[in-house]
Amino acid sequence: MPDHRLVPARPARGALREKGSRFLAFVLPIETGEDAAEEIQRLRREYHDATHVAFAWRIGSGDEARGRAFDDGEPSGIAGKPIASAIEAAGLEDVLVAVVRYFGGIKLGTAGLARAYREAAARALSHAGSRLLHKTISVVVTCGYESAGALRRLLRPPEVSLSEERFGAECVFRLAVRTAHLPSLTRALNEARLRHRVETEVVPD
Repeated sequence: MPDHRLVPARPARGALREKGSRFLAFVLPIETGEDAAEEIQRLRREYHDATHVAFAWRIGSGDEARGRAFDDGEPSGIAGKPIASAIEAAGLEDVLVAVVRYFGGIKLGTAGLARAYREAAARALSHAGSRLLHKTISVVVTCGYESAGALRRLLRPPEVSLSEERFGAECVFRLAVRTAHLPSLTRALNEARLRHRVETEVVPD
């Protein structure tokens, strides 16, 4: 499992005017397809007088990647696909890009339309920037006080970090472990005979 992903650093906007038509592009971080649907509905309400609200979104990467592109009445493949192409060129995940178009009275042709949608999306993506998130898995270690030092020697921030500790009859440590380092940490915990359990949830650090 990859332990990192590139996501938008911030929501952003971009704009383009082509032969009277206006293209307003919006970049929004999302986590689910439902998030994307809600943001699209919000934009449609806000820009209810627009001619089209085309979009594309992408969540995840590799075999787990999901996405959608929608032309919203433009010729097939002329709006959503170029927006998706701009997302792919930016290398971002967990992102929605929507482009609101106001028709200016002069037809742009299919090539001109595709170019305008991609350029507007690319401008907004450039303004959004990117940030690298590392996926971490939570590992809970339970041990006696005499073994706490052995556990602490296994910490290697930022790959293996201590996120919580509790002291009672035994010591309980919660570690945030980047997924790529989980196998080596598990081996070290087994060798040190430290009781542990791996949480299934994967969260960004």
